[in-house]
Amino acid sequence: MKMYVKFDFNALCKKVLDEKLKEHGLKYRLLNFGEVEFYESLTQEQHKIFKKNLEDYGIEIIESQKTALVQKIKDVIVELVFSNDIIPVKASIYIAEKLNHSYGYLSNLFSEVTYTSIENFIILQKIEYAKELIIRNKQSLTEIAHRLNYSSVAHLSTQFKNTTGITPSLFHKIVTKRRKVQSMIGNIEMQYE
Repeated sequence: MKMYVKFDFNALCKKVLDEKLKEHGLKYRLLNFGEVEFYESLTQEQHKIFKKNLEDYGIEIIESQKTALVQKIKDVIVELVFSNDIIPVKASIYIAEKLNHSYGYLSNLFSEVTYTSIENFIILQKIEYAKELIIRNKQSLTEIAHRLNYSSVAHLSTQFKNTTGITPSLFHKIVTKRRKVQSMIGNIEMQYE
């Protein structure tokens, strides 16, 4: 038996962070975008132990303000792309308003720290979400293109192919074929049980 699940990484990280903070008996307040405000200073030992506990879950404590702001940019982009609502404004406006900085400043900082552009990161996130939607097999490519704010299926297909090396249609065929093979293997295994 298989089960397909969707992850909300922000909610998952926030829950793990909240549990670990409580586990350590720290007095804190969770703010937006992965920020934690402590009501008391942490000792170096507390910081070290807490950092190690978070690393076990793939959560990293960010030390520099630049890196923290870049992470906020990434979080806003993920929120924008994976949101159930279609955002009626351009991504640049959404990001700038959400983080209360000019888009030019955010774009330059992002490129300086990550060696790629915000636009490329948005495309990567859109293609990851498109793959997820294709795997779920509940929407047509037209619906996916509209959902991800592409002007057309052709535009989505071009970016998909440039990013993955294959078209969305071929990706769908591969997923479908893989499911059939796995189903056949599952049926054969059930016969021998």
